[in-house]
Amino acid sequence: MGTAVVLLRLLPTRTGRGAAALLASSLFLPAPAAAISVRGRGIEVEFDERLHSRVVAIFDGSRVEIGPLSASETLQAAGGERSDFAFVDQTEEPFSDALGSGRRHRIVGRASGLEKTVEIDFYDDWPQVAVMQTTYSNTGAQPLAIEAWVQNRYAIAAAGKAEPAFWSYQSGSYEKRPDWVLPLKKGFRQENFQGMNADDYGGGTPVVDVWRRDAGLAVGHLELVPKSVSLPVSRPTRDLATLGVRAAAGRTLAPGEKLTTLRTFAAVHRGDHFQPLVTYRELMLKQGVRLPTAPPSAFEPIWCAYAGDQVRTNFEVGQVVATIPVVKRLGFGWVTLDDGWQVAEGDWSPTPGKFPRGDADMKEFVGHVHAAGLKAQLWWSPLSADPGSRTEREHPDWLLRNRDGSTRKVSWWNAFYLCPALAEVREDARAFVRRALGDWGYDGLKIDGQHLNGAPPCFNPSHKHASPEDSPEGVPGFFRAVWEEAQATRPGALVEICPCGTAYSFFTLPYLNMTVASDPESSWQVRLKGKTLKALTGGSIAYFGDHVELSTGGDDFASTVGVGGVVGTNFAWPGAPGKKDKKLLLTPAKEEKWAFWVRLYQEKRLSEGEYLGGLYDIGFDRPEAHAIRKGDSLYYAFYGDRFRGDVELRGLEARRYRVVDYENGRDLGTVDGPRPRLSVSFEGHRLLEARPE
Repeated sequence: MGTAVVLLRLLPTRTGRGAAALLASSLFLPAPAAAISVRGRGIEVEFDERLHSRVVAIFDGSRVEIGPLSASETLQAAGGERSDFAFVDQTEEPFSDALGSGRRHRIVGRASGLEKTVEIDFYDDWPQVAVMQTTYSNTGAQPLAIEAWVQNRYAIAAAGKAEPAFWSYQSGSYEKRPDWVLPLKKGFRQENFQGMNADDYGGGTPVVDVWRRDAGLAVGHLELVPKSVSLPVSRPTRDLATLGVRAAAGRTLAPGEKLTTLRTFAAVHRGDHFQPLVTYRELMLKQGVRLPTAPPSAFEPIWCAYAGDQVRTNFEVGQVVATIPVVKRLGFGWVTLDDGWQVAEGDWSPTPGKFPRGDADMKEFVGHVHAAGLKAQLWWSPLSADPGSRTEREHPDWLLRNRDGSTRKVSWWNAFYLCPALAEVREDARAFVRRALGDWGYDGLKIDGQHLNGAPPCFNPSHKHASPEDSPEGVPGFFRAVWEEAQATRPGALVEICPCGTAYSFFTLPYLNMTVASDPESSWQVRLKGKTLKALTGGSIAYFGDHVELSTGGDDFASTVGVGGVVGTNFAWPGAPGKKDKKLLLTPAKEEKWAFWVRLYQEKRLSEGEYLGGLYDIGFDRPEAHAIRKGDSLYYAFYGDRFRGDVELRGLEARRYRVVDYENGRDLGTVDGPRPRLSVSFEGHRLLEARPE
């Protein structure tokens, strides 16, 4: 049986609400009469006679129109955008590739001197996904300068008057560290460029998503290495949102030459961005990507030593050692030695001011941690070299160079970028890993820095790159070298990569076993990052909610616990010697609260449970809700400034459950599944456990 059909039918001239507003853009015009429809089991793509298209979701046999027709696959060429191609042919055939088997459609259109062929693949195993690739052929007699191509540029129509009409997942990395998940306001636009958006901010996961209450649409690319594409999302009018994939081409097509785009996709879904990100992960796994499994130690709570702004690099080793008994008493399992232990970025040796005997003192420090029954983690910021550091002095040829030959700045560390594609840089990193985990005895690495999420193009002639893009595309290979050396040196070593506020690059996820909220600016970011990263990694990789001091109010453990994160802190113990950041002092009241939450975390260990991200929509469901299955019980976390009313407990079986407020030890009675409602009131949050009777 085939998975797709072709229909020739009439399309309405108006789609969705507010059709008059769509006339504001020539890219979203009413459809001509004749159209081709190609369809899989869960998604349909309709084309008009100009090869403009739109996406239709098929849920339980019912068609849900996402939006109006748009100029979805176009070229930006000399003289403007080439968006209209007269339909001339369509073919269909069975096919099979790494993603599975299905039906492939080829749709051909022509314009003056240019032919366009759109391939659309529908897979048996991915019913709500259309995978696409477009080829443009210069059929004219003159060369054609191509500036950029666009794929999957679709419009999403508002489904009503209520605001917000749309929520979205944004995957660009920016210096202002904006929310990855946010409602779209009229006039919003974000490019989500996957290259560099600031001197040292770039990279990301090549997927964006826009959803309304009844349906959503995600687009992205399926390449196995990072690509410098944009995934623009906008809301140009009240009634319309748009998204797509765009890439610079910068080439001239001679007569007879062809340009082929990356392989992109469109995926329809219900609910928020969780399901399309799960689908993206599964498509990448099908192509050979492998994600690791975190060791049990990755789920132990973390204390990071003196990482406050005032004392980050000025700690004394005696401070850390004196605090270890307090860390142990409170129930933490890890001690992280943070920034400041090293001579410099690019000289990863113990600084004599803190470790006068060098390696011997470092080993002794790790021995103190191990003697307390705790594990030791070491902070490291690779791919950076301070001016005047050993690396910069001895290996200036390792530096990444801009087009004009200048060095590239890593702003936060006041350092220079090293080129991640260079074999010598990778081998130097391997050598450090052997030293830290082997010689010194650390159990894990905290790899830190916003510059680690991506890299600029490298024009250093001594590197002999095939293309300047070898550098950004080489970032995953750098981390693969680090990962492999870490696991070879100390099997089960913790490898945490903290890309400091950036929208995690999926391409580094195979080379870590702990993600992190990466300097969250609010509790909302702790939760939305947790949901996003659990979609991208599945249940095998630990998620660290970062230091609780970074949450709203500085003490919101509930936001980490409720989404299945590992709790952590960077408190300063008043009884230790040396200078301390007053904001981080562990007062008696704080100590009591910290001990309570660590104990509660250890009792439930929800970080080891199954996060059920498809049950609640983080945008439209209120109060905000998250659910985790562990054993036979389901755990619910509800968040809001102030709430009084009924909540729905989703995901239960058709049986009776006893509901407990496990934070406060209150029995709330019994409910009958599968979707009971329960009356609750709270300020901030409410954490519930539903146990089968």
